[in-house]
Amino acid sequence: MSDKTTDLVQWIDFSPLSDERGSLVALEGNKTVPFEIKRVYYLFGTRADVSRGFHAHKALKQVAVCVSGKCKMLLDNGTERTEVWLDSPTKGLFINDMIWREMYDFSPDCVLLVLASELYDEADYIREYHDFIKRLNT
Repeated sequence: MSDKTTDLVQWIDFSPLSDERGSLVALEGNKTVPFEIKRVYYLFGTRADVSRGFHAHKALKQVAVCVSGKCKMLLDNGTERTEVWLDSPTKGLFINDMIWREMYDFSPDCVLLVLASELYDEADYIREYHDFIKRLNT
């Protein structure tokens, strides 16, 4: 991880390959991304007045990259809460397990790419904040 602000906010800088044709960023599991990538998804077409997320994961780790536009993300580890802007296709936000996340303030052109360490598993989600806090305290 580079440019680490706190344990809660961990940025990964991706080096673009650029020439007169444009730029390319390669994302590779266990290399530029700190885990094996098992799932990839992206959010787009989200209205500015819509918020998403509102959950944590028991074991899943993620890297979020805003490949177009921007959005804001709130991160919460039960002790510290912070907001960051995702606004660069060359900067990924590493989100560890047991971190509550909420995304909002989506720009009209926002495309948020998420790389996940595991396949989708509903049992890994914590969807109620009070359950998240309770789990942290056990």
